[in-house]
Amino acid sequence: MTATSSLITLVADTPLKTNNVQAWITGNLVPLLLLAVALLLLWLGGGKGDNAGVMRRIGGVIVALAIIGIAITGAGVDIGKWLAGLFTG
Repeated sequence: MTATSSLITLVADTPLKTNNVQAWITGNLVPLLLLAVALLLLWLGGGKGDNAGVMRRIGGVIVALAIIGIAITGAGVDIGKWLAGLFTG
C-alpha cells in the first residue's frame, strides 16, 4: 500500500464538517464587519453633522443584527411557532 492510497482511504473515511468555519465566522468575521459598518456610519454622517441620517442607518443595522442573532442561535423555529400561535390560538 502506497502513501497515496492510504491518504485517499483516510480522506474518504473522514466526514467533512463546517463547525470550525462557522465558529470562526461568528467569532471573528461578524464583529469585524460590525466595526467596519459603525466606523463607516460615523465617518459618512457624523463628519457632515447629519446626525438624523446616522440614526436612521443605525436602525437598519440594529434590524440586521437581530436577523443575524436569530440565524446564529437557531431561534427562528421558536419565533415561527410563537407567531403561528398568535393566529391559531
